[in-house]
Amino acid sequence: MMLPPKIAIASGNKGKINEINNLFRGLSIQLLSQLDLDISEAEEPHYTFMENALSKARHVSKNSGLPALADDSGICVYALNGQPGVRSARFAGNGATDTQNSQHLVDLMRHQTDRRAYFYCVLILVRHHNDPAPLVTDGRWYGELAREFRGDEGFGYDPVFLDPKMQLTGSEMTTNQKNELSHRGEAVRKMKRLLESGAF
Repeated sequence: MMLPPKIAIASGNKGKINEINNLFRGLSIQLLSQLDLDISEAEEPHYTFMENALSKARHVSKNSGLPALADDSGICVYALNGQPGVRSARFAGNGATDTQNSQHLVDLMRHQTDRRAYFYCVLILVRHHNDPAPLVTDGRWYGELAREFRGDEGFGYDPVFLDPKMQLTGSEMTTNQKNELSHRGEAVRKMKRLLESGAF
């Protein structure tokens, strides 16, 4: 099994970086974030998670000279025709905090009875910035929106996303519980299996 000694993570989101590092534990790969490498954020002008992830992966690989792993993810709400979607990080405006984005969503959904939502994550690993056949995995986490913030852990929309089986929000779960259920956990497990199978 040939694994790259180093992979650059195409993200400046510390919560996301910590989750990816935790989920990739056990593989003998050094993960370096674009923050470690002092690489600027890539543009995310696209309408799909996949296109944005590929744009980020190529940008970081080109600027680092390393294979790069990009995650693009967000929350999609049925009653809002899939919004916030790719705009999840900017839902309340450019520069909005996680709390502001989550509060904006809670406010928009205050009178909605259909509260179904899902988190989506796509992971793309490019071997080099011109890689014609990147490795791609994805994951979904289905649930519903809580009517108020619950819990203190996690990041992003975790405090307002309720898992129907656990009856806990992402912010009320332990790290292990969340990793077992989450969209990112599913996508990373699939990517690990690809790497362990020699797909790199």
